[in-house]
Amino acid sequence: MRPGRRLGVDVGAVRIGVAVCDPDGLLATPVETVRAGDGDLARIAELADEYGVVEAVVGLPRSLSGAEGAAAGKARVFAEKLLGKIQPIPVRLVDERLTTVTATRGLRESGVRGRKSRAVVDQAAAVVILQNALDGERASGNPPGTLVAPEQDRSHGSAAPVKESE
Repeated sequence: MRPGRRLGVDVGAVRIGVAVCDPDGLLATPVETVRAGDGDLARIAELADEYGVVEAVVGLPRSLSGAEGAAAGKARVFAEKLLGKIQPIPVRLVDERLTTVTATRGLRESGVRGRKSRAVVDQAAAVVILQNALDGERASGNPPGTLVAPEQDRSHGSAAPVKESE
């Protein structure tokens, strides 16, 4: 397991959930929900700086079959823009199938419902995304997901992010 704090990001059309882990990469905890739109990348970059993260992990929504739709495209674009804001901190895309379902179920089981649930479900989903990435790395010994390549790397013929493990 690589040492250092990581930032987990659940990108939504309206809200963006943010989570962070401890320096040993054992436990992900919620940080805040950022309103999507103007200033969202700047706020997440501030959080990355504030927490001294060594990496950001952005959830990549896929269908159960593994196919990517419009939401996945938006997450990829967001991850690329985030990388531009926080470089040299690396950004990774990780599979986030069923994370919102898991987060919502966990909140419901702990008694959080209705409007309160909507306010924190994105943070809870970011926690699930980050915790899954941490657990996967600990189990496999490999960094999670796909590393997002800097823009200058993509302009030299490599349009897709670099695949390391999934």
